[in-house]
Amino acid sequence: MDKNELLKLLNDIKEDDMPSLDEGERILIIDGLNLFLRNFAVLNYINPEGVHIGGLGGFLRSLGSLVKQLKPTSIYIVFDGVGSSVNRKNLLPEYKSGRSVLRVNKTSFSSQEKENESKTDQIIHLIHYLQCLPIKILSLDGVEADDIIAFLSKELTKDKKNKAYIVSSDNDFLQLVDENISMYRSVEKEFVNPKSVKEKYGVYPHNFLLYKTLMGDSSDKVGGVKGLGKGKFDKLFSEVLELEKLSMEHIYNICAERFKEHVIYCRALENFDNLRKAYKIMDLSNPMLDEQEKDYILEHVKESAYELNIETFLRFYTKDGLGNVLKNVDYWIKDIWSPINRYNKAKNK
Repeated sequence: MDKNELLKLLNDIKEDDMPSLDEGERILIIDGLNLFLRNFAVLNYINPEGVHIGGLGGFLRSLGSLVKQLKPTSIYIVFDGVGSSVNRKNLLPEYKSGRSVLRVNKTSFSSQEKENESKTDQIIHLIHYLQCLPIKILSLDGVEADDIIAFLSKELTKDKKNKAYIVSSDNDFLQLVDENISMYRSVEKEFVNPKSVKEKYGVYPHNFLLYKTLMGDSSDKVGGVKGLGKGKFDKLFSEVLELEKLSMEHIYNICAERFKEHVIYCRALENFDNLRKAYKIMDLSNPMLDEQEKDYILEHVKESAYELNIETFLRFYTKDGLGNVLKNVDYWIKDIWSPINRYNKAKNK
């Protein structure tokens, strides 16, 4: 089938069922760089020209799969802004320092420099593809994607009919999970709700940040309390496991009252300033956004999503040789993207 025939087929598609406009929204919010890097590292796809396209093709394939499964009414893809970790590093210099970098098969690139060039090139190409799809892209200089995603998910679910789905492998988002906000962990390929957080970690989502602060987080280079393992945590800080939402002040009071009972309480008190800083930098209930940045995000929410541009998407698709990654692209566009595009148009009338 040539391109003209494909375009005619897609234009003639009958309208698929989508939620009525008075029903609640299903909002898909994707941690863009996180999903890209996971695909880049895992998928060693090479196009017919010998160019690595794992991050680009894998991202689009993952995105299509998520949209097909969730059938969202709106999609936000959020990227870290330039200098996004500066604010947190000012609070805690070791934050994310020395974070390990996912590497693809070493035979794909002759050097780290070549690999980094490929990442940059594929991300630029990816943005061009995404601008052809009925989605919204968000990024702010000096702001981490985590903060934008946290603010978005809470704002967009103030209407309790709405449901938000955060896609990331970053455990920081577990603290946001509630009856209206779920998380999809792209590594485990599983959806997370309040019940599953409690089952896996023993704490409810609203106390997950306390758990993570005290236990530490090697991925973000946050130390926690030396010698505190899961068993000791459950015994010494059993209050955190209960339904009541606690704060760092509750933890301080627990340690101050019981410091003679166990050395862990003493260590926590000695290091409490750093624990407070760690809690603050990971606290997504208070995202690091000023009022101007919040206003910018809210204005972006009001704007229309990109319109589906099939012809340009197919031109990129052919040029980049994505045929081995996005197979049956005609159905990929028809079944996944055309219904959302029509829904967006109806909503914006």
